[in-house]
Amino acid sequence: MNMRSGVRLTSLAAAGVLALGALAACGSSNNNAGGGGGGGGNTGSGPSVGVILPDTTSSPRWEGQDRPNLTKAFNAAGLKSDIQNAGGDKTTFGSICDSMINEGVKVLMIVNLDSPSGAACEKKAAQAGVQTIDYDRLTLGGSADYYVSFNNVQVGKLQGKGLIAALNKEGKTSNVNIAIIDGAATDNNATLFKQGYLSVLNPLFSSGKYHKVGEQSGNWDATTAGTVYEQMYTQAKGKIDGIISANDTMAGGIIAREKAEGVKLPITGQDAGVEGLDNILSGYQSGTVYKNTSLEAAAASKLAIDLIKGNTAAAKALVNGTTPDPVGHRNVPSVLETPVWITAKTVKQVIEDGQEEASQVCAGKYAKLCKKYGVPMS
Repeated sequence: MNMRSGVRLTSLAAAGVLALGALAACGSSNNNAGGGGGGGGNTGSGPSVGVILPDTTSSPRWEGQDRPNLTKAFNAAGLKSDIQNAGGDKTTFGSICDSMINEGVKVLMIVNLDSPSGAACEKKAAQAGVQTIDYDRLTLGGSADYYVSFNNVQVGKLQGKGLIAALNKEGKTSNVNIAIIDGAATDNNATLFKQGYLSVLNPLFSSGKYHKVGEQSGNWDATTAGTVYEQMYTQAKGKIDGIISANDTMAGGIIAREKAEGVKLPITGQDAGVEGLDNILSGYQSGTVYKNTSLEAAAASKLAIDLIKGNTAAAKALVNGTTPDPVGHRNVPSVLETPVWITAKTVKQVIEDGQEEASQVCAGKYAKLCKKYGVPMS
């Protein structure tokens, strides 16, 4: 059994089932690895670090990549952890936050559902003496000690450049109509992605070579994004040449509508999940931004260890940038990894890194395409 399938079978600790039975349905795991990173961790029986993931619908990465990667990183570090999923519900998110603080975690990592509820959780943690890390999404107006993510402006730049390359390949260099489907307005990452792709596209809009036919949020939802695209397509009377989609989930919803219309347009994505990679292999998606979440998880784990041990100097040494919080009027110390643009020719990188399994990506009709593009099948 490989790492990715094995970690999905992690069991709930008996105490967690009793205390958090109502939340377990939203997805939780309790890692019983010993210690707290070399003796500096929790002296009781509870976990040293708690993680709250946001949902199971906005992206396949949370359960398919982040949970197993974080579990592996914490196990390797000897950290006892509790990883739970809020299931997209802010009340559940708050309940998990309260429970983790009460069970005595030393470090709490959150992926917020929105900034106000995330900030409320971090305020409670600070009052209880629990250090916090914003994981992947920055909590605006929050009080996280650190932020661990990818360079999200660069994510957007890769999407913009990837779309231009796909359009150029089709000979579309002037009088090009672009539709833009942004991420959720409640997610600061969506703002940063937008900043990135517009920095690439705006010069072309200004020159008159490209025309924006519409821009609207798809709210990280496939159905919503598909509906938004269809409305734009109708309003533009079918004259759309390319699409910025801020992630693969929304791209999948748009592509489903395209297939129904017999259309195949250059479109971007993000997350490099199974559906996105299959859409790339089959030519329905131009590319995706790949964020190797094992790097993100490893960085977060190292940071958590240093915080638990009280090694402030080591924690600060991991920082390679700051991220502005315009609501909190501060720059948050950040550990930022580098994203990569993936096309059909480089899908194999995601498999080789162990972030998706060839047996899933290359199933059925995609086996021939995987062979064509050199994706390792074993």
